[in-house]
Amino acid sequence: MSETRKRRTTVDINGLQYVIIGTESANHIRLVASMVDDKMREINSMNPSLGTNKLAVLTAINAVNDYLLLKDKLESLENELKRVKD
Repeated sequence: MSETRKRRTTVDINGLQYVIIGTESANHIRLVASMVDDKMREINSMNPSLGTNKLAVLTAINAVNDYLLLKDKLESLENELKRVKD
């Protein structure tokens, strides 16, 4: 059984450092962390009284919402492509 090598990457999100362990490249991990940091700062700027926990939850909700919208769009495009091919 082959084992994928895991990497440790230190990132900064909302002023705190986190060590992320994963199989993705360090550049990919840094990109993801940067996007999370940007979204947290955007939400925090609109409501600076939010605590860290609420800020993190709202950031997660935004990220999952974006994911679901893109997933729906992908499904729609795949269905359209299938209709064109048939």
